[in-house]
Amino acid sequence: MKLIYKRILFFPLLSFLLLAGMFSCKKDHMGIAHDPNAAIVVTDFLPKQGVYGTEVLINGENFTTDTAAISVKLNGIPLKVIGANGTQIMAIIPKRAGSGPIEVSIAGKTGTSKDSYSYIYKRTVSTLAGNGAAGFANGKGADAKFNFGGESWYRNGGIAVDDALNVYVTDPGNHCIRKIDPAGNVSTLAGSPNNAGFADGKGGEARFSLPYGLTIDEQGNLYAVDPGNWDIRKITPDGTAKLVAWAAREPWFIAYDRVSKKLYYNSVTSPAPIYQLNTDGTAVTTVIDGLNFPAGMACGPDGSLYICLHGDNQIRKYDPKTWKPTIIVGSGKYGYKNGVSTAAEFALPWGIAADGQNNVYVAGNGTAGGDSGSPDQSVRFVDGKTFQVSTFAGSNIAGFTNAVGEAASFNVPEGVAVDKNGTVYVIDKKNNSVRKIISE
Repeated sequence: MKLIYKRILFFPLLSFLLLAGMFSCKKDHMGIAHDPNAAIVVTDFLPKQGVYGTEVLINGENFTTDTAAISVKLNGIPLKVIGANGTQIMAIIPKRAGSGPIEVSIAGKTGTSKDSYSYIYKRTVSTLAGNGAAGFANGKGADAKFNFGGESWYRNGGIAVDDALNVYVTDPGNHCIRKIDPAGNVSTLAGSPNNAGFADGKGGEARFSLPYGLTIDEQGNLYAVDPGNWDIRKITPDGTAKLVAWAAREPWFIAYDRVSKKLYYNSVTSPAPIYQLNTDGTAVTTVIDGLNFPAGMACGPDGSLYICLHGDNQIRKYDPKTWKPTIIVGSGKYGYKNGVSTAAEFALPWGIAADGQNNVYVAGNGTAGGDSGSPDQSVRFVDGKTFQVSTFAGSNIAGFTNAVGEAASFNVPEGVAVDKNGTVYVIDKKNNSVRKIISE
């Protein structure tokens, strides 16, 4: 990876020299005129990969010297054109452009490259809230404290984000649900630290035992499961907690499907079922059964249900119409290896999230007791189209480092959520913090 970034850093200098060459020989191209009746042809471009801000030199035929008449796009996203000489165009890759062919349009005609540009995301990890110490404190950023890892056996993965970019986490050691606003200010939404129990109510009047799983609906209502109470609770945006249903088994994870408007919950046991129910607690049915320690669940934009098969070291996708399973990634072997689909390896995957493009994010450390020596201390990324598994951030080494990509470190990442902008949030258990990953 380091070699790739060194190459990327070299390309802007190369692009600058090429752009200078374009303008120095502009006189040689003065006779080249755009033919509105002829096709636009893109023959090649350089470089083939890069981060945002990379200058790309596009070679082709029937271009124009008028930069204002040229439209260059990648995945439908416009690139800024900074130079053209009739057979070459220089353009700048924008943020979050993604990978794909480059399109050049002039006067209503478009030419598309045969090769695809490979966009390399810069994924920057920071600490949204928490400071490494287990405890309880509301406040901003590092002044706040959570109790995710005060006891080694805490194994929550409850994290969700609303459309206003507020982040919510279950805090089992403090028996409550915490809210983190976009600026990193932490408050207690519902529950009371040092007061475990069961009670409906608003804010501090509510009582939880071990809130673990968490999900959110379109209106910003949270649904939490509590294996200490065997219950499913709804928490409204004002912090009012109300019982939805008693669980058929000790509930650990919960997911909400925006397509069917249904809830799903499970128990991390084996063999285990997946239960479906309405948000008012009615119509409870078993939709899947016989799973080997199912853990985190997430619903895709089409209603597909993604499940971490903790006991099988795999991620499966279930069709909501037939409940037919597909193993999308994971060989079944315990390990830490990137690759396509079943060539990849996971080590007891735990938390999971899905975005609007069916890309999946996996918090990789679900070890009992929170093993800092686990081979997976990362958040993995599964491409929704190719099922290519890559490391989104972190590595196989535990730590508490804010950095870019694999240079960053986590210590038992257990829960993961993704917001509408593609920003990812992680429960970092042993660091008792919530981490934020901005991808550009």
